[in-house]
Amino acid sequence: MSVLTGNVLNWFDRAPRSVLGAVAGVSVALLAFGLVLQHVVGLEPCPMCIVQRYALVLIAVVAAAGAATRSTRAHVASSALMVLLAGFGAFVAARQSWLQWNPPEISACGRDFYGMIETFPLQRAIPMIFRGSGDCAKIDWTFLGGSIANWSFVWFLVFGIVGLVLLARQLRRRREDRGVSAPMAA
Repeated sequence: MSVLTGNVLNWFDRAPRSVLGAVAGVSVALLAFGLVLQHVVGLEPCPMCIVQRYALVLIAVVAAAGAATRSTRAHVASSALMVLLAGFGAFVAARQSWLQWNPPEISACGRDFYGMIETFPLQRAIPMIFRGSGDCAKIDWTFLGGSIANWSFVWFLVFGIVGLVLLARQLRRRREDRGVSAPMAA
């Protein structure tokens, strides 16, 4: 194991609150950037973008709540929830990326997110959101060759990996705190 990897893993062990705080901070920064793109640059978010924003908001809230406490149990719960939310966000971002790489033949704009929720029952609106529309397949902005959906996918993967590592390290720590020693390597 390299020195850098060891130092990062030690940080996860010594300062889980800092790790969760960093995730919350990065999530808020990404949300702020999305709002700048919407309100300053003028890019309108599609239904799948809105769903990704909700996932990011929930990740920020869960990470901030975990960072606010010293309880190992809370850190485990926050990490597990963060992994689930990041997986959901990554799924939506991957679906949108796929739509962007394979746009539908008919590029008709669908309803906006709020219009779908207000007009249709939830069990009918949710599939419509994930189906996407011409809006979701459109690429309005890129950075280093990646669209917003591509970068969202990358960030959700990062948050998921951070959550998994933190979860594993905190579970190991709980086991050690209870006096159950970790298995010795031969």
